[in-house]
Amino acid sequence: MRSELKSVGSSIKQVAVVSTGTVAIHPEHVGPTRKPLYWWLFTSRRWTRPLPINVYVIEHDQGLVLFDTGQDRASVTEADYFPGGVTGVVFDKLARFDIGAEETLTARLAGIGYDIADVRMAVLSHLHQDHIGGLPELAGAEIVISREEWRSLDGPLPGARGLLRSHIDLPGLRWRHVDPGPIDDPAVAPFTTGHDLFGDGSMVLLPTPGHTPGSLSMLVRVPGQPPLLMVGDLTYDAHLLEEGHVPGVGKKRQLDESTRAINLLRERHPDLVVLPAHDPGAAARLAPVTRALAGRREVAA
Repeated sequence: MRSELKSVGSSIKQVAVVSTGTVAIHPEHVGPTRKPLYWWLFTSRRWTRPLPINVYVIEHDQGLVLFDTGQDRASVTEADYFPGGVTGVVFDKLARFDIGAEETLTARLAGIGYDIADVRMAVLSHLHQDHIGGLPELAGAEIVISREEWRSLDGPLPGARGLLRSHIDLPGLRWRHVDPGPIDDPAVAPFTTGHDLFGDGSMVLLPTPGHTPGSLSMLVRVPGQPPLLMVGDLTYDAHLLEEGHVPGVGKKRQLDESTRAINLLRERHPDLVVLPAHDPGAAARLAPVTRALAGRREVAA
């Protein structure tokens, strides 16, 4: 069943995904779990298989847009990338990264035919280190983040909450802080607030707090294709989200509310493609759209 969507123009030419390495996390992190975070973090001995660190790439008429920027390879090559002390122990127990020399954001974009210098904008779902790793490579781009998420940098113990200011607030970056406001688009109900990136309805940021206070998702709409919803770390598995299960990291009440909202959106649009940042199945779900858009370009040429 094809979604009935607000009419949007064909301003999007391509949507693709690249992965800046892999990460293994604890099964309780993926969820669902009833264990308190610090209990499972310090007692779990199990790890997931390697999961992708996805960066979504959208070629729009007005420039190349990224949703998230992946993990910095320096995090596995530089001993002082993560803080020391107790905070460093938390990071060490939280995840295991594997990032090769050819898995930088610049190299991954080049692999699908894009130059890092052509990135006009990078939207960050949130500020955890496996989503902001490409920032040092994006000096020419505008970096979009929710104002609520940016405020969280000034909260107590940011490092313990996964926020590494020294890798976020870099000199030379152009930040744009957005406040989701009222949106008049029945097709995105139950969401009543959001932010239209280009004013054409093709890319709309939606507030989905829970994993972090200011987490954003991005709805991407291309005529003739199923709507795409990039959700960051609201879930690590689209099937778990569909079943109403939430991860083991974040505020459960907010995670539940955001999950319900997306599942209501899915009821309106049964062909909605949910694309988390670390879901091993995301690339395969996106592939038909990528192929269809590539076919259009070939016909047009």
